[in-house]
Amino acid sequence: MPSKKLLRDLQAIVLAGSLITGTRSVAQAQAASKLAHPGPDGKLVYVGDAKGNTILDFSNCGYQGGGVKLPTVKAKITVTPEPGDGDATARIQKAIDELSRMPLDKEGFRGAVMLKRGTYRIEKNLTIAASGVVLRGEGQGEDGTVLVGTGKAERVLVQVKGAQGVVESPGTQQAIIDKHVPVGARQVTVTSAAGFKVGDTVLVRRVGNRAWIHYIKMDQIALRPSDPTSTKQWSPFDLDFDRVITGIEGNQIALDAPIPCAIEQDWGGGRIMKYKDGGRIEQVGVENLRGESEFDKSITAKQGNKTYYSDEKHALGLLSFANVKNAWARDLTAVHFYHGVVHAGSGAKWVTVQDSSALDPVSVITGGRRYPYYNTGAQLVLMQRCYAKGERHAFAFGSHVCGPNVFLACRSEEDYATSEPHHRWSVGGLYDTVQAQMAFQDRQFMGTGHGWAGANYVAWNCEGTLVCQQPSTAQNYAIGFIGKKEPGAFKRLDGYWESQGQHVAPASLYLKQLEDRLGREAVANALTK
Repeated sequence: MPSKKLLRDLQAIVLAGSLITGTRSVAQAQAASKLAHPGPDGKLVYVGDAKGNTILDFSNCGYQGGGVKLPTVKAKITVTPEPGDGDATARIQKAIDELSRMPLDKEGFRGAVMLKRGTYRIEKNLTIAASGVVLRGEGQGEDGTVLVGTGKAERVLVQVKGAQGVVESPGTQQAIIDKHVPVGARQVTVTSAAGFKVGDTVLVRRVGNRAWIHYIKMDQIALRPSDPTSTKQWSPFDLDFDRVITGIEGNQIALDAPIPCAIEQDWGGGRIMKYKDGGRIEQVGVENLRGESEFDKSITAKQGNKTYYSDEKHALGLLSFANVKNAWARDLTAVHFYHGVVHAGSGAKWVTVQDSSALDPVSVITGGRRYPYYNTGAQLVLMQRCYAKGERHAFAFGSHVCGPNVFLACRSEEDYATSEPHHRWSVGGLYDTVQAQMAFQDRQFMGTGHGWAGANYVAWNCEGTLVCQQPSTAQNYAIGFIGKKEPGAFKRLDGYWESQGQHVAPASLYLKQLEDRLGREAVANALTK
């Protein structure tokens, strides 16, 4: 368990004086970045490349679109541990279901299920499937509320999941006619905007056709020498950015959050369409509790000279999000899981995960294991002030993940691999003041043909080790990095490196962008524990 001082230090990323404080070196930033620097009004000015691509504004990430303090919801139902309690799954699920039938208040909450301090054995898993439900414990320490995953079933202990995600509205699709919509843009031009209005929820689709796949050489991935059949060449795919229309002028549509991957006619262009998401739940939180997974201590393996627990027939993780928006997780600790704290999956949007710890995972130390903070399809997610120990890919993204998404002021120790976009063109992530081993690179045949794992990623004032390579048709950025620059698994062109060995101003890109958009109160809300 990290010390309270460590968590306080991770929280102490402040704008005043452009200082990095706490566990990292106290470094007075000497200069601003050439690509994002204060203008005459003090707000950041973004300098684009020849095509107008800029560093993204990440400030829309997090609960309620960023800058909103996480709510404290009144407890309506209390569950207490019972002497000699066996499996507590049914008792807790009954309380969740009872709360789920209560009416929503004007803020969209039903209330919280309070799990009183003590130990609860969880043989199966708990599910929150209704809006306005919060599951709360009385502390993430060993003396707090402890959910113990028992048995050999491989599952997540608490799943937050709506019935369905985003469903395209038939007949609403319009072609994007811009020759090039640059990274960072908040508007697109369509054939006709007549069928759209301000407030519509839309998917902005970026097409990646076969010609593009060939151009970036992802249909020519080198075969794994030891197992050539394991390497899968890429096929064309689309990226769907979940957005809200904020303005319409003629046939130009303005969006609430930026485009994280260029939309280009040469590579298939793009489309925009309305959607419905009545199956997504919202205003859901899980907070202030601890999860522990039982495992078989007789099963061990060796890593070098170190013997470690390697049982894999036990609980995978503490929490997962899918088909949910405006949700949060805070003050969670996960111990001995196969992965760890949270899996943010498909259909999740505007989620904050903060002040949590993943400790002492139990699994074989090899591919596919130990991803304690893992985003495999969620958009506009903020994970901040989180800690991991003994993991592989501590702060990671899966394939085709659509940004913006942010890891802020997070730290990992005793890593066995790198925090990273992990495979197949995840786009638009920010590692902001993160301390870890990190990589933005072409992974080629690694995994099953992971290839270019991430595009348009930013490491801002990070520390540790870093690979930062440039994908064709995109860019990755290392700005204000202190630590060891690594060459990567395969030789490729460097990404954009600036101010290596010296932090830049502002101390936190995300917090400064939040201040520029919403003011200093929004920054204070983000820093609130």
